[in-house]
Amino acid sequence: MFAVVCPVCGVRGAAPCGPCLAALRPAPALPPPPGIDACHALLAYEGAGRELVARLKYRNQRAALPGLARAAAAVVPPGSVDVVTWPPTTGARRRARGFDQAELVARSVGLALAAPSVRLLRRAPGAPQTGKGVVARWSGPAFTARRAVPGGRVVLVDDVVTTGATVAAAAAALRRAGAASVVVVALARTPAKARHAE
Repeated sequence: MFAVVCPVCGVRGAAPCGPCLAALRPAPALPPPPGIDACHALLAYEGAGRELVARLKYRNQRAALPGLARAAAAVVPPGSVDVVTWPPTTGARRRARGFDQAELVARSVGLALAAPSVRLLRRAPGAPQTGKGVVARWSGPAFTARRAVPGGRVVLVDDVVTTGATVAAAAAALRRAGAASVVVVALARTPAKARHAE
């Protein structure tokens, strides 16, 4: 049996361990980005929450993913989703990491919701959002739908919502493809003060 370690502090045991779990803070209540019916996030992307999500995102540490996915799925009202999807990362990032973190989270959330997880979006070439300021984030990225989503109730899953530009662009593509509703579920949301400090 493989040992489990806390993805935040590295202590053997639960993922996350008790002290790190106690240090997690709920996501700030912020209005949904344009074109999105509701935007839910579990954790504030700071402190232990940032470390937990960043280790999944950048280091592929998945020990906490099942619990995070169940918690994320719990914010979606039963029977209110037809399909789960995600805004794909850049091709360069996927190749460098060997995985797409948003896809990992979305597929886990889909399992928890007993809803199909489908790659509905294609990302246009462009730089990643990480490290960009607020204005630059809203100038990209761009998405197109891979297929029609007529009347579909879509849960759009991402790892972190910062300004909301990525999920807003993804939602716009889903709406053009016929989605009736788009609800965002994210593992974390960046507090407003940190968003404007970039």
